[in-house]
Formats: sequence, structure tokens, C-alpha cells
Amino acid sequence: MSTGTLLLRLLAAVIAGGIVGVEREMTGQPAGLRTHALVSLGAALFTGVSLLYSEGDQLRTVAALATGIGFLGAGAIVRSGATVQGLTTAASLWVTAAVGLAAGTGLYLLVAASVVLMLIVLRGFAWLKTVAHIGSPEE
Repeated sequence: MSTGTLLLRLLAAVIAGGIVGVEREMTGQPAGLRTHALVSLGAALFTGVSLLYSEGDQLRTVAALATGIGFLGAGAIVRSGATVQGLTTAASLWVTAAVGLAAGTGLYLLVAASVVLMLIVLRGFAWLKTVAHIGSPEE
């Protein structure tokens, strides 16, 4: 893989994470544009470096990213009495890391489809919850 290819993959990751981050900013969530863009970029960079330098064991990178992002997501979860907030933010960070991983491997169609699906879940499902009067639309 050339440096130019890796840079294109990193750019795709930042754009994809940024799109999700904008949606999170619009709903007033603490992890927004910069956080999601950085999570996606980091995942893509780890993936790209793994593809360049590891010798046939890239699945370790996938496992490490999936586990590591869980710690970041855990920091977004806040429990206040009987209510828990931040689960959707934690989940969006986790999926954004997976999108970055896909970008890092050059799976651009998967990146685009995943971002569209994330926006459907975050926006469309929030609307559906409002219409159906189920819980809070910001969860």
C-alpha cells in the first residue's frame, strides 16, 4: 500500500466519522464532530499501519480496536440514580471505530453504507421513538 492510498483511507475515515459527529452535535451530545472524527481516524490509522507492518495477523488489530474503544465508550456512560445516559453515544463511538477500521482497509462502499445506516438509526429511530412515545428520543 502506498502512502497516498493510506492518506486517502485516513481522509475517508475522518469524513465518515465527521458526518456521524455532526449528527451527534445537532442533538447536543457531548461526543460530537471532533470526537467521532478522531475515533474513526485513529481506527483507520491503526488498521493501515497493521496492514503495512504486521505479518498476517491483522485480526489482532481488529480485536484490540474493539476492546480499546469500549473503554472510551465507557467514559461516555453516566448513571444518575435509576437513569443511565450516554449508551447511544458509547455505541456510536464503537460503531464509528468499526467504520474507521473499514476505511483503513479501503472498504469505501462499506464505510458509506455504515454511515447511512448509523444516521438512520440515530435520526430515524429517534423520530420513531418520539412518534411512538417510547422513552426519550435522545437515548
